[in-house]
Amino acid sequence: MVDFVKFEVPEKLMTDQLALIAKVKKNGKIRIGINEVTKAIERGSAKLVLIASDVEPAEIVMHLPLICNEKDVPFSYVKTKKDLGEGVGIGVGTASIAIVEEGDAKSDLQELTKKLEDLRK
Repeated sequence: MVDFVKFEVPEKLMTDQLALIAKVKKNGKIRIGINEVTKAIERGSAKLVLIASDVEPAEIVMHLPLICNEKDVPFSYVKTKKDLGEGVGIGVGTASIAIVEEGDAKSDLQELTKKLEDLRK
């Protein structure tokens, strides 16, 4: 496990996270990239933050779990930047994303954040 990864995410939960991104992408709002995600968390608009586990150097994303905890924003990890980039519909990988508006996926987001809370305990 990489230094900045605070907990292990099961394969099924990673699949659920990527499915949620696909759903939110249709009619919600997603912030892409470390700078945009950091701003969304600090402004209190982020509802869920996903961080890629293969980011090099790790210092780029090490602050995200800390500010998520500080602002009470749920966060989780996905395996690769490529998975995250493809999930949001861009052709390149991205280190992190934040769901800002969930659109039609409100119940799915609530269910996923509950699972993440249980996992972190």
